[in-house]
Amino acid sequence: MVLSGGMDSTTMLYDYADSIAVAVNFNYGANHNYREAECARENCRRLGIELIEIDLEFIGRYFESSLLSGADAIPEGHYADENMRSTVVPFRNGIMLSVAAGIAESRGLKAVMIANHGGDHAIYPDCRPEFIESMGRAIGAGTYDGIELRAPYTHMSKADIARRGAEIGVDYSLTYSCYKGGETHCGRCGTCVERREAMIAAGIEPDC
Repeated sequence: MVLSGGMDSTTMLYDYADSIAVAVNFNYGANHNYREAECARENCRRLGIELIEIDLEFIGRYFESSLLSGADAIPEGHYADENMRSTVVPFRNGIMLSVAAGIAESRGLKAVMIANHGGDHAIYPDCRPEFIESMGRAIGAGTYDGIELRAPYTHMSKADIARRGAEIGVDYSLTYSCYKGGETHCGRCGTCVERREAMIAAGIEPDC
């Protein structure tokens, strides 16, 4: 599965731990990649799941996104706000899923997993159901064994995911979400706002 180290993918890691053979974390030059990777390593260590870390530094070099331009470039506000479109990293999930599918086929695995969710749909085209469906067909058609793309959180809200995490005992202090990439969550960027709202809705003490 693709594992960022944020709330959603970490919840999926624990939720489906019994069927996950390997997790893949990508560094593509975003402000928060380093902190997320630390969390990914620790959660994989606790679960005994192999973690592969892959450098996609070309994204940071050639792609345009406020996520790749330093903390000061990150807009503040809710994901519903138009200014949050600047945080889109073009076709990021398509690239990551392509790499993950190659790893899966190389290892004889049956599926690739990703933790996109309903709250991402408004801003991120490569998180929407139609993208997941199309990418799933492409992965299946482009691999000898017809590898499946599984995205069980596609129609869930982040609050739903947080509730599921609370049910199964996910320690969200071992996840990181802030797009500014600081030592602590800024509490003002879109992903911090969404994290706080989800935690409150799930009855978890918010940390940002």
